[in-house]
Amino acid sequence: MHEFQLINKYFLKLTSKNKSSLRLNDDVFFDKSKKLVISVDTYVEGVHFINFQNPNLVIKKIIRSSISDLICKGVKPKYYFISGSGNKKTFTKKNLEIISKSLHQEQKKFSINLCGGDTTFSKKLSFTITSVGFSDRIVFRNKAKLYDDIYVTGNLGDSFIGLKVLQKKIHLNKNLTKYFSNKYFHPNLHLNITNKLLSIANTSIDISDGLVADLEKLINNQKLSYELYLNDIPISKNLNKLVELKIIKKIESVTNGDDYQILFTASPSKSRIISKTGKSLGIKISKIGKICVHSRKPQIIDGKNKKISLKNKGYFHKF
Repeated sequence: MHEFQLINKYFLKLTSKNKSSLRLNDDVFFDKSKKLVISVDTYVEGVHFINFQNPNLVIKKIIRSSISDLICKGVKPKYYFISGSGNKKTFTKKNLEIISKSLHQEQKKFSINLCGGDTTFSKKLSFTITSVGFSDRIVFRNKAKLYDDIYVTGNLGDSFIGLKVLQKKIHLNKNLTKYFSNKYFHPNLHLNITNKLLSIANTSIDISDGLVADLEKLINNQKLSYELYLNDIPISKNLNKLVELKIIKKIESVTNGDDYQILFTASPSKSRIISKTGKSLGIKISKIGKICVHSRKPQIIDGKNKKISLKNKGYFHKF
């Protein structure tokens, strides 16, 4: 059973009198009258991070991946709660000091503050982050318009390569190993785009499970389709080197998730404004496709105008 099947079958009915739940089909809870926006995420060792050998890096990754849920909605995160389940081997005095120091650094970087949390004993290490922000507006999911342009911020794929490097499935030189590992643990969030996003985007989501998987979630309750152009999907110079050396295919690297960039759609009339916004904020914003009529099958087109078949659309939560 997939995540959304589970939610729709067992939990959706419990929200029938709560409009702020957004029918459990968005990344946040949004109470417009109270200007309250909340997101909750859980991270489990062996699933969301490989191990806890570098607690400073793991903590930074899960904090950033959590607050990205608010940022992609056009909301600046303000507070967070953190709960941890672990034991004496994982919550050693040394590790706790490292965790505290890393949280302090992230608080300073993103102007967020710890408000509380919980600790419990468990043989399996996990963390749950609740992120809180305040706004009377958000960019909703499932609000794409027919013929909208599809955009993404930053570069895609570096985090996936970083994961493969850490898993020792890809072997690179010292400099590239350091570069991609850093991209895996330190997603580059664009906090300064939050206010602008509200005026340019029709709908948005952060890329956690993969470009295609999250794009399909973005329009999952709409009778719409999409077309993506592989050549326009942005990647870093370092990743491009690996593609040119045929170490990995571009399509594989950009569809596997953990990028935490913002995927959004906007009216074609906003094209010039979006371009100016990117330049003024110093953020790469790339137009990578278009929303199409439902009768057309979703497709990714390569540089030779050929349709690409995907073996893997990204990460899916199965139960």
